[in-house]
Amino acid sequence: MTSKKWILVALIVAVITGFIASGGNELLTLQNLKDNQQLLDSWIAQNLVAAVLGFVAIYVVATALSLPGATIMTLAGGAFFGNLYGLAAVSIGSTIGASLAFLVARFLIRDTLRQRYAETVAKMDRGIEKDGAFYLATLRLVPVFPFFLINLAMGLTAMKLSTYALVSWIAMLPGTFVYVNAGTQLGQIESTSDIVSADLLLSFALLGLFPLIARFVVSFIRRRKVYAGWKKPESFDYNLLVIGGGSAGLVSAYIAAAVKAKVALIEKHKMGGDCLNTGCVPSKALIRSAKAADTLRHANRYGLESVPVNGSFRNIMNRVQDVIARVEPHDSPERYRKLGVDCLSGEASFVSPWELEVRHNDGRTERLTARSIVVATGGKPAMPPIPGLTDMQPLTSDNLWELEEQPERLLVLGGGPIGSELAHAFARLGSRVTQVEMGERLLAKEDTDVSSLILKQFEADGIDVRLKHSAVEFRTEEDEKVVYCEHEGERVRIPFDQVLVAVGRAANTAGLKLDRIGVDTLPNGTVPVEEDMSLRYPNVFACGDVAGPYQFTHAAAHQAWYAAVNGLFGQFKRFRVDYRVMPWVTFTSPEVARVGLSEAEAKEKGIAYEVTRYGLDDLDRAIAESEDHGFIKVLTPPGKDKILGAVVVGSHGGEILAEFTLAMKHGLGLNKILGTIHPYPTWNESAKYAAGEWKRAHAPAGILKLLEKLHGWRRGKDTKAPRSLYVPD
Repeated sequence: MTSKKWILVALIVAVITGFIASGGNELLTLQNLKDNQQLLDSWIAQNLVAAVLGFVAIYVVATALSLPGATIMTLAGGAFFGNLYGLAAVSIGSTIGASLAFLVARFLIRDTLRQRYAETVAKMDRGIEKDGAFYLATLRLVPVFPFFLINLAMGLTAMKLSTYALVSWIAMLPGTFVYVNAGTQLGQIESTSDIVSADLLLSFALLGLFPLIARFVVSFIRRRKVYAGWKKPESFDYNLLVIGGGSAGLVSAYIAAAVKAKVALIEKHKMGGDCLNTGCVPSKALIRSAKAADTLRHANRYGLESVPVNGSFRNIMNRVQDVIARVEPHDSPERYRKLGVDCLSGEASFVSPWELEVRHNDGRTERLTARSIVVATGGKPAMPPIPGLTDMQPLTSDNLWELEEQPERLLVLGGGPIGSELAHAFARLGSRVTQVEMGERLLAKEDTDVSSLILKQFEADGIDVRLKHSAVEFRTEEDEKVVYCEHEGERVRIPFDQVLVAVGRAANTAGLKLDRIGVDTLPNGTVPVEEDMSLRYPNVFACGDVAGPYQFTHAAAHQAWYAAVNGLFGQFKRFRVDYRVMPWVTFTSPEVARVGLSEAEAKEKGIAYEVTRYGLDDLDRAIAESEDHGFIKVLTPPGKDKILGAVVVGSHGGEILAEFTLAMKHGLGLNKILGTIHPYPTWNESAKYAAGEWKRAHAPAGILKLLEKLHGWRRGKDTKAPRSLYVPD
């Protein structure tokens, strides 16, 4: 922070300190104004101009520095100056003060924020550029957040000062009038009989109803604004049209059919989406085969003779396809048609917010209308623009399952969940795996102790992990595929047979023609959704990978509930998506399962916490299965058993995590887990033992000391009973 900024901060602190020290916060109270009403009225009558100017100056300072008492001063404006002068004084003072607070926030914090959170700020700026004035007006009309927070938050965006001041002034006028008008009635209270006067009651009725009226007006204006230029159909073919037959689309269609709405599901490829065909199901089948191979290779852990693993990779991949085929009926068109869903094979694109053009796979084209539309088109593996990469015919999580021959030397680009899961599986199946990660550690979203344990296991299983390596070029040299990486200023050559790219995912939006309805995608291809999962228009929704921010099957299903319910019943009641308890699992061995905050996230957000750890090497079931490695880590507020976050690194981590997820969702603390009977010997006992570690660390030392004395006295070892305890005869 520059010296100029420090000087400004010191000045602000000095003014606020002086204000509090001089009792300013006690002066700006309704009772104090009433007590001095006659004296002030007399002085104002003789010095109206000076009084108004002085009032405006005080209001500007109070608003600019976010001092308490702005509401009282607004009422006072009406009480002492009446509607006309009061409205003018308050509106001018509040606008100037808000603009100053806006500038202070921009001067002090904006540069730092842009450096640390460049992507987030860029997203904010895009929204502000597009609809900033409207959002500001909405916040001013319906103050969900206190005005001082709006002043500070908007100062961090790219909004122009002139726009901010003008919109604030206009949008605050209705609310200012309501408060000033209420103040005029307060100024007329002379006796108790005045309290029930019609004018006073009407003023306070307006004060209470204003937020509801303003919210209705804003909602009406917003609908008119977004639908301007579109003609709504007089009737509809469907209640809900769903684009995409993956997890999000299937759940949306299922919910609509369950409540007897007419719904159509449009899928251009295979029902079940990535999860069934190229993601969760095939990858977990492959991982299970890899685990079996590892068990055979290390059978001596279980008192058996270890054997070399020479299984057929073709047979393994055939098993993967068999697993897909067995799960496929759960997501089949036949099942969903029986549920009441019209399943259409084809590709859809927008014509209007209520109309889609469907190009069927048999060549037919038709247009369908619906009251609401859900976009659930999923995602695809991202392909980084590295020279020569496409010439390598790279594998991804999409085409990997077409392999018939196992790569002898497999290069994996990416150290995230997908890259780590597949790298470990192929290593256990016998491939020589080199995993390249440009960051400092694997699984960067987890804490460092989690990453360290996974790295140690990967290295023990023979994976050549190259951290802080950035792939910059792919070549074929003397019939050998190689990649060149930058590592700490050096150029590193790594040969391989096949490369698997797992550096993230991009949303599927190509072909939807979202530009026709004025929707722009974000840099990663996802679409910007509101808290109710709507997509610009109140009747158009998105969920799953195409919406983000979580790219999990269970997250897609979670979002789909909100999209479907809001799409069908949103005109009566809208629900905001709840991400407070979002679990996820990385299926390496050991598994990494987490819900809630990590330590790194808690530190970044400034949340006070303490850590309770339980080592799985202490768990009887883990010892019996020779899986006694890993740990449970639980974050709680200091001195409290409320669960802020939990991570399980170990065998069956995903199943163990479910207990912590349930507890967090329903507000149950570690004491409740500790008080629950867990069957022995099971993996889930570890959750109880972790809770026991917390209890042991928070045992009441004073009471235990007294109890120790009591027990000693009862054994006859002490001559006196502790005074603080009552012991019956």
